[in-house]
Amino acid sequence: MEPAKPRIATFITLILIISEGLIFRVLAEGVSFEEAKQLRDEVSGMFYHAFDGYMKYAFPRDELKPLSCEGEDTLGGYALTLIDSLDTLALLGDKERFSSSVEWISKNLRFDINKTVSLFETTIRILGGLLSAHLIASDYSTGMRVPSYDDELLHLAEDLGRRLLPAFDTPTGIPFGSVNLLHGVDKNESKITSTAGGGTLTLEFGVLSRLTNDPIFEQVTKNSVRGIWACRSRINLVGAHIDVFTGEWTQKDAGIGTSIDSFYEYLLKAYLLFGDEEYLYIFQEAYGAAMHYLFHDPWYVEVNMNSAALVWPLFNSLQAFWPGLQVLAGDIDPAIRTHTAFFSVWKRYGFTPEGFNLASFAVQHGQKSYPLRPELIESTYWLYKATRDPRYLDVGRDIVTSLQYGARCTCGYCHISDVEFHKQEDHMESFFLAETVKYLWLLFDLAAGPDNLVENGPYKYIFSTEGHLFPMTPRISLVREHCSYFGAYCKSSDFRQGYSTSYISKDGHQISNSSRFQRGLGSTSYVTHYGFHKSTSISGIIKGVCPGLTHEQMYHLSYVASPATVPEDEPTHQTQNAAATQTQSSSVSNHEPPEVSETDQS
Repeated sequence: MEPAKPRIATFITLILIISEGLIFRVLAEGVSFEEAKQLRDEVSGMFYHAFDGYMKYAFPRDELKPLSCEGEDTLGGYALTLIDSLDTLALLGDKERFSSSVEWISKNLRFDINKTVSLFETTIRILGGLLSAHLIASDYSTGMRVPSYDDELLHLAEDLGRRLLPAFDTPTGIPFGSVNLLHGVDKNESKITSTAGGGTLTLEFGVLSRLTNDPIFEQVTKNSVRGIWACRSRINLVGAHIDVFTGEWTQKDAGIGTSIDSFYEYLLKAYLLFGDEEYLYIFQEAYGAAMHYLFHDPWYVEVNMNSAALVWPLFNSLQAFWPGLQVLAGDIDPAIRTHTAFFSVWKRYGFTPEGFNLASFAVQHGQKSYPLRPELIESTYWLYKATRDPRYLDVGRDIVTSLQYGARCTCGYCHISDVEFHKQEDHMESFFLAETVKYLWLLFDLAAGPDNLVENGPYKYIFSTEGHLFPMTPRISLVREHCSYFGAYCKSSDFRQGYSTSYISKDGHQISNSSRFQRGLGSTSYVTHYGFHKSTSISGIIKGVCPGLTHEQMYHLSYVASPATVPEDEPTHQTQNAAATQTQSSSVSNHEPPEVSETDQS
C-alpha cells in the first residue's frame, strides 16, 4: 500500500480522481416492464434451485454445501436454512410449501439441546424467522394462514428466547456473544462482544415481548443498547468490540461496516416498529456523528472513535446496507451517491469483495471473497422504491447476471472465494434465501406491478437485518394505551393536510436529487441536519386516533419534502481534525485491517 496522505481531505480527493472512471453511469437502455417480469420469474427460479437443493440434499441439517450436494451444521443443527426461508416462501405466495414447512417445524424443532450458539446469529436467523412465520401463518389477512396452526412457532420462539436470556446477565447489560441453550453461559465464555452483536437484538426480542405479553425480552435488549451508548466516545462514535463486564472498548475503530453495522440499523428500525423515541434520539446522535466523521463523499472510512483520526481507508461489503438505511431515515441524496460508488466495485469484479482498499483501489489482501451477501441488493431495492429511477433495475439485472453465471452451481449457489478469479467455494449461507434473492425478487416485482405481502398486504412491514418481515400491527407497533395510535397527533382543528401518503413517487418519476425527506407525523416537529424529525408535545396537540390520518401517517411512513438544512459552507471534519489525522494517518499503510468477522454475516 502506498503511504497514506497526511490529511483526509487530500486523501479522499485523490480517491475521487482515481475512481472517476470507475463510478457507475446510467446507461441509455433500461429494464422494460416485460423484462422486469421475466427477471422476477428468473429470481424465483434462483430461489427454488437453492431451496430445493437444500431440501433434497441437506435438510434437516443447517446449511447446504452446493458443490458436493451435502448438508452441514453451522449454527445449532436445527434446520437453519428452512427456518430462515419461511417468510420468503410466504412472500412468493407458495402456500403449500410454507404450510408444510411450518407443520414440520412445529412437530420436530426443539431447543433443549447441549449447543453453544451465537446470540446474534441465533436471534436474527432463528428467532426472527420463527416470529415472522408465526405472524404470517396465524393471520387470515395475509392469505397464508395455515389451518392447522396453533401458535407452535410462537411457543418455540418463546422457549428459545428464554434460553438466550442468561447471556444478558452482565454488569453493563451488554450480553455475552455466545450462550449454551441447555446450560447458559459457560464460565470460560469470552467477555468481549461486538457492537453489532449487542445492539442488533431489539426487533426480535421486542416483538417477542409484544406477542407474549412478557416485557423481559424487550427490557434486556433495550438495556443492552443503553449500555453500549453509555460507553460512546465524547464525539458520539462507538467502537467495534467491547468488554461486557467493564464497558471498555477493546477495538476502538469506528465505522459503519463490520462488527458495528446493524447497531445503527436497529436504532432507527426499533423506533419505526415500536415508536419508542429513545431509540430515535440515539439514532439521531449516532447517525449525525457517523455522517460528520466517517462520510467522505461518496465513501465511508474507519476512524479512531475518540480522535476521529483515519484508521482504515477501506470499503467493506457490509457497509452496503447503509444507503438503504438512509432511505428509511429520509436522507436520499448521499444514499444515491454512495450506492453508485459501492456498485462501481461490483461492476469491476462482478461481485463485491469483503474488503476493497480505497488507497490502492484494489481488493484488500485476505478479503477477496463474496459470501453471497445481500446488503448491496437491499439498498438497491430501497432506492428504487424511494425514487423509481430505472437505473436501479439495471443494477438488479447486473447482479442477477453475476449470480447466475458466477455463483450458480450444482445444487444451489456457491460462495465466491476470490472475486478476481470467480473461484467457487462449497458453502451457501442461509441468508442467501432469507435476504439475497428476497430483495432481488421484491425489486423486480415492484417494477412489474407488485403483488406480494409487503407491497399489497394488510400491513406495512419493517425488515429485520436478516430480511425477516415484522408487520406494523397494533399489537406490535402501538404503545400500551388502549388503542391510541402512537404518533397520531392532530390539533383539535386544522390538521395539516399537506403530507403525501407515500415516500414513493406515485407518477413513477425520479424524485429530485436536491430534495430531502422527513417523516410526516402530523405534529409540530423539529428537523435535524439529516432530514428526519421527531414529534414534540405542545399545548393544543391531542393524542389519539385522528380520522384525517392515512394508514401511512399513523405508522410514521409518510415522507414529505423539506429544504436542505446543512449549510454548504459548514466546517468539515477534515478541517477540524487535520492535526490529529496527520499524526495518525502515516501509520495506516503499515497495518492490515481486521478480518471480517465470521459471526457478523448479516
